Amino acid sequence: MKKLPEIEKPKTWHDTHKQASTFGQRLADSVANGMGSWRFIIIQTLIVAAWMILNVVAFMHHWDVYPYILLNLLFSTQAAYAAPIIMMAQNRQSQRDRAQADSDYRTNVAAKKEIEELMNRLDTIEIEKLDKIISLLEKKDKK
Repeated sequence: MKKLPEIEKPKTWHDTHKQASTFGQRLADSVANGMGSWRFIIIQTLIVAAWMILNVVAFMHHWDVYPYILLNLLFSTQAAYAAPIIMMAQNRQSQRDRAQADSDYRTNVAAKKEIEELMNRLDTIEIEKLDKIISLLEKKDKK
């Protein structure tokens, strides 16, 4: 049995935009998605709680005693890297929104043009019908 060639679907604005993104852009999007999730918040909260508990309970080796300066340094470093990555992802979201708005606009313009063409065609059909009715009535009156 012969396999029929697959019909390629037309690309949506999202597919086109996604394929045009670089590795860095995709990485920024995935990091921002990860950091903006409940999973990240919960995992980070568990790590911080474990850090604090282990430093309070540890009898021999306190690697970061209260006020947890090393933990604060880690948070500062995380924030220093997270902020620009999240901003990159937000910029990409703005680009996606613009691409979607542009695609929607082009679709709306094309739909408006088709509707106008249909309205003109319907007007033409209506006029032709009325002309035929009038001509039939005129023929009937002449008889």
